[in-house]
Amino acid sequence: MNLHQFAETHDVTNQPPSLDGTNLYRIDLPLQEWSRRFGAGWAEPRIDAYGALAGGPLMEAGFLANQNKPVFSSHDRYGHRIDLVEFHPAYHELMRTAVEHGLPSLPWAHPQSGAHVARAAMTYLHSQAEAGTGCPLTMTFACVPALRMQPELADLWLPKILSTQYDPRNVGIAHKAGATIGMAMTEKQGGTDVRANTTRAYPVGAGGPGQAYELVGHKWFCSAPMCDAFLTLAQTDKGLSCFLLPRHRPDDTRNEFYIQRLKNKLGNCSNASSEVEFRGALAWMIGEEGRGVPTIIEMVAMTRFDCMVGSSALMRQALTQASHHCAHRSVGGRVLSEQPLMQNVLADLALESESALALSMRMGKALDNLGDEQEAKFARLVTAVGKYWICKRAPAMINEAAECMGGAGYVEDSILPRLYREAPVNSTWEGSGNVQCLDVLRALSKEPGVLEVLFVELGDGHGDKALARHIEQLKSAFMDTQDIQYRARQLTEDIAVALQAKLLLEAGNAAVSDGFIASRLGESSGRVYGTLPRGVDVEAIVARSTPQSL
Repeated sequence: MNLHQFAETHDVTNQPPSLDGTNLYRIDLPLQEWSRRFGAGWAEPRIDAYGALAGGPLMEAGFLANQNKPVFSSHDRYGHRIDLVEFHPAYHELMRTAVEHGLPSLPWAHPQSGAHVARAAMTYLHSQAEAGTGCPLTMTFACVPALRMQPELADLWLPKILSTQYDPRNVGIAHKAGATIGMAMTEKQGGTDVRANTTRAYPVGAGGPGQAYELVGHKWFCSAPMCDAFLTLAQTDKGLSCFLLPRHRPDDTRNEFYIQRLKNKLGNCSNASSEVEFRGALAWMIGEEGRGVPTIIEMVAMTRFDCMVGSSALMRQALTQASHHCAHRSVGGRVLSEQPLMQNVLADLALESESALALSMRMGKALDNLGDEQEAKFARLVTAVGKYWICKRAPAMINEAAECMGGAGYVEDSILPRLYREAPVNSTWEGSGNVQCLDVLRALSKEPGVLEVLFVELGDGHGDKALARHIEQLKSAFMDTQDIQYRARQLTEDIAVALQAKLLLEAGNAAVSDGFIASRLGESSGRVYGTLPRGVDVEAIVARSTPQSL
């Protein structure tokens, strides 16, 4: 018997075609519609161009950057302390592409209507390829409002921060073509309670805003320690204050900034997070002394917005993979996406994805109009609402999307495991769920007019009885202040779902809005995915969410 005839044991069939090289913008009809709806139509050519990069070279770079994690080098071969984090070239490719296309700088360098929405759309695409670059990109973007509070520091740093040149060299700011910014707030003993921080700041001279200090202490989490400078918190005689701490002193010598170790994290593996010590590190005060938390919150608000965008992006990529798989995979002689139960699941996932995108883009519109008092109050509230809700929904949604693909969604050849590991970071980083819900209560109780702005935004339900009833129940819930902190999660979730329902209704796609309201405000709300009630146009929803060009 000639055994060579059995060298090929089978033909490969019933597998979906590859999505490699796909333009992620062109296959995403909801992103196209929502970015245009909130004022970023003028930026469509640049968003489209980024969609091609995200689905092509950046997607490949994302896999490589995760396969080759950053490495900490404390000393050089001669024994000198260097505190360097070394990255694979793929990570630098991701960073360089993002910086060159203005992801950290667009709304600040070119402010115009829809700029924040356009930047959010490109960030949404970038994060689908790889979310590990999110920390340095987000913090570089988000530091601008805080730095502008100290003009003399802003004059030195902002030209480099807003540059579209990526310069990863470990040299002083005077020699850099572009700069990235990190953040160091958390300490071992306090965690979220930054007022328990023990790091001390000692004035070099007179002290006060814009003046030099030396910092002594530690940070349990320092995000992106390879950055050129960090916004950090330290105690002075007047309380917790905010500082800009560069990696190099003005004379180009290295600052007294020491990396202890890199964190071994569940996800976010291509990015470096670290423990650091300040041993007399030179830093400059930003904002009023003793008002460090309000100052750094200017940065945190923007990073929380990016948590919304980032989690929405992870959900979209999971949905893209699942819907594409099911559109081409047959079981029992029938394509999966045509089978009723799978349609129920895919449509439910699509509703979750689009409602997250809608709320994120609406937040982008608010950021584009902060000069309007109503929009500023809306942003103050919905930053916390959206950060809580969207980031909470992502892990379970991505898990369900992976399950749609069976074992193919569980192996590391697929992007789904990486998306799943990445999802929890956004709900934890920049304030966990309870922190966000308490912030919602703080905004509503301590900032006049915020509650009124919420209900003006929601209106009367836009003709939908279920939404109108939900809004009235929400009003009653806020009138009852007894044990309101205990109920903070439920209140925050009710706000989020109401806003999402309102946005989907306004957009005018009846299949989407009807399906969302029936499932999120009806009797089946709170159940697992794939429990949409009867009457939902699942075929239309699935068709809308499935990659459009394939």
